[in-house]
Amino acid sequence: MARRLPSDPPVLPGFSHVHVLGSGGFADVFLYEQNMPRRQVAVKVMLSEVVNDQVRQMFQAEANLMAQLSAHPSILTVYQASVSSDGRPYLVMELCSSTLSQRYRTERLSVPEVLRIAIKIGSAIETAHRAGVLHRDIKPSNILTTAYGHPVLSDFGIAATLSESENLEAVGMSIPWSAPEVLMDETAGTIESELWSYAATVYSLLAGRSPFEVPGESNKSTDLISRINRAKPHSTGRSDVPASVERALNRAMSRKPDSRQGSVLELVHELQVVESELGLSQTPIEVAMDDWALATVADLEERTRVRSGQALPVSSAERRKRRRSAAIDESFGPIESDGVDDRMPRRKTGSNPSPRGSGMPAVAWVGVVVAALIVILGATATFTQLQARSSGIPTVSDIGATVANDVVEFSWADPGIELGDSYKITTTDGQPPVQQRESSFVVTAESGQNVCISVTVTRDGKTGSSSAQKCVVLP
Repeated sequence: MARRLPSDPPVLPGFSHVHVLGSGGFADVFLYEQNMPRRQVAVKVMLSEVVNDQVRQMFQAEANLMAQLSAHPSILTVYQASVSSDGRPYLVMELCSSTLSQRYRTERLSVPEVLRIAIKIGSAIETAHRAGVLHRDIKPSNILTTAYGHPVLSDFGIAATLSESENLEAVGMSIPWSAPEVLMDETAGTIESELWSYAATVYSLLAGRSPFEVPGESNKSTDLISRINRAKPHSTGRSDVPASVERALNRAMSRKPDSRQGSVLELVHELQVVESELGLSQTPIEVAMDDWALATVADLEERTRVRSGQALPVSSAERRKRRRSAAIDESFGPIESDGVDDRMPRRKTGSNPSPRGSGMPAVAWVGVVVAALIVILGATATFTQLQARSSGIPTVSDIGATVANDVVEFSWADPGIELGDSYKITTTDGQPPVQQRESSFVVTAESGQNVCISVTVTRDGKTGSSSAQKCVVLP
């Protein structure tokens, strides 16, 4: 079928048309130059022949959603929206490159680059979900790149709020990246289907093709739909892609939504762990914080990092507790990271080895410093012990785990619970916490699944300190 010609660019006050950038089913995108402030922008203009009440509502919804979300560093920025003199709605957006959608097909993207892109775009999707918005068309061509190489998610044209999604008809879909329940009209979109599309997109960037394309065979829509319903994606075919990545993506593309990770953020955490396994610096997770006004730089750093085997961000309550502890610890005075006060005079070559004017031998001075550190650290340790005793609620430590087939049994030593105490077990599978008296807990899972728990002692309606999280990946 012949590709249609782009429409005539509208006359927009304050903008000068340069040339066409691309065409789609509902709109054309043009390059304009804005007169003030002077910059080049991309302008998405609806086609006059498709403009009706429903399309106007879709376009207005897209403008409002993009305005709500585009402060996120990995979501395309929208500058303004309006209607041209000829009645066509338009969006003025940040000018970005679409080369990624061609690059992954023609060249092999490195694993570190794909992980970086995946974590940033996953952060954008998670942020949209927390705002109650589904994108509903996640695919490689909707990942653009800014002039500074930052990936951004674009085209919320068929987005929907989570509360409306069950009542919407499918406006359009991209089959290779659509979850089976969407293809089968079981739903117009859910967080679980978005997770599937996100995983399929990451897979595509690694493999150079969508997950259910088979090189050398028929890849018509009917073929792809049949393979997607069977939920058996082929390997990426790359020896440099860690097996843990393949397992995580395959789990996210499970046929049953309940078998997938609990959220996009959970998969993003798993990709961060892979970065650490490869010796890479973890790409920070950029998710809007519910208590941003109280956040500190340390909070942001801690919240966007995950150690190998951990999969949950630090809770707001835990961060507030740590800030209180930090404020109390400061009363004992700062402790330098290298054990030496930076204000202490440094030794100069050829000079007296002892600090100037002290009259004290170097060995004696070191002894003083060590003794001071012992006093400070001892005071801090004593305070910590007193604080722990004052709460009276013991803390679970050293959680062990044994794996047998698809069952993981976690166990721990009794920290000294009393009659009426109980353990609260929190898992990462989205299930409510479990209260029990036994010092063991069993979880069933699938091969490749990362299972994590933490245990807290509760007493008289009060909760003690949570244990360190224990995670196990099933073989």
